[in-house]
Amino acid sequence: MDHMPNQKDHKRTNGFAWQVVTAILCRLVLNTARRFAYPFAPVLSRGLGVSLSAVTMIIAANQSSALVGMVFGPLADRLGYRLMMLAGLGMLAVGLLAGGLLPYYSVVFIALLLAGLGKSIFDPALQAYVSARVSYKRRGLYIGLLEFSWAGSTLIGIPAAALLIDWLGWRAPFFVGGGLGLIGMVALSRLISRDELSGDRTGSQFSLKSAWHLLVHTRPALGVLAYAFWVSAANDNLFVIYGAWLEDSFNLSIVALGLGTGLIGVAELSGESLTVLWSDRIGLRRALLLGLFATLLSYGLLPFIGRNLVVTMIGLFFLFLCFEFTLVTSLSLSTEILPAARATMMSSFFAAAGLGRVVGALIGGQVWLKGGILATSLVSMGMSGLALASLIWGLWEWKK
Repeated sequence: MDHMPNQKDHKRTNGFAWQVVTAILCRLVLNTARRFAYPFAPVLSRGLGVSLSAVTMIIAANQSSALVGMVFGPLADRLGYRLMMLAGLGMLAVGLLAGGLLPYYSVVFIALLLAGLGKSIFDPALQAYVSARVSYKRRGLYIGLLEFSWAGSTLIGIPAAALLIDWLGWRAPFFVGGGLGLIGMVALSRLISRDELSGDRTGSQFSLKSAWHLLVHTRPALGVLAYAFWVSAANDNLFVIYGAWLEDSFNLSIVALGLGTGLIGVAELSGESLTVLWSDRIGLRRALLLGLFATLLSYGLLPFIGRNLVVTMIGLFFLFLCFEFTLVTSLSLSTEILPAARATMMSSFFAAAGLGRVVGALIGGQVWLKGGILATSLVSMGMSGLALASLIWGLWEWKK
């Protein structure tokens, strides 16, 4: 009889491992759908017969879906994480299949908006579900593993979409992505049972109003949300102009810029791997502060490395590695800020980060035009400094 509990624990561990692996694959599809329109905007504009600016409107709407996702965080805490994960995948599947079947601008606009909203619903519910089952001492490991799907969308998802477009036309990724979304729904619905832990018992009693009330009256939560806004704004302030900077400084071709984007994908994967291997060992708060300080310094080095292409690419690699490490570590820590309303906290984190990205993208071009890489560097450093101050203010007396 002594071996029975061990067999049950082993079976439970294996079951959770399969859930995590399946969730990572589902997020790979969701993240690819979120980033799909960026590199293929010209292809979409030709296929739909619209201007390039019309496609950028789709991209903006897709990014803004993170703000709408705030509404669904408290619902996940109340109704259960499993239900909201399946709902997110359902939106992805319906949207992409509709975009493939009905190749009209208005349909594709709604299709990618639904796909973005699906991600904004799925991600907080998944992170809350995993965090409810994993001790805080191993939180960086598991959240870091989930975030592999972000780098994977650049290294695997986008190249796969490019091959599909080349072989079968621009509508092919819509059909394949929608089909994979349906498969993901079936797989997760079988792996996560209805009666399995899907939301914290205390959180399940929260209404939308009471969940947000708790959020805005919790100092650590406010500090982390302010951090998410500023750190994301700082990154997009650079991200929207780094291609123009490289092209202007080194006369790079489109192919070379594409390889540079691939290098960013490797940097993201490296940052996520560093979170998995290191953040839990030194403590999430310490790792987060160190990563943010290194990111701030990396922005400051940009004006001094822009004379040599190899040195510049190494500098950008290090910058995006530090940023990704910092962001994923902050996600891991944020899952414990409001244990009774984890999905509310995480959806608000993504909304604050999404708003920061919008602001960074809007000002980035103007900052670059007026002051070049020096101005971009100073603005991103300043925003990162505000992110650091927000964290210190919010977490000063916070204890797990």
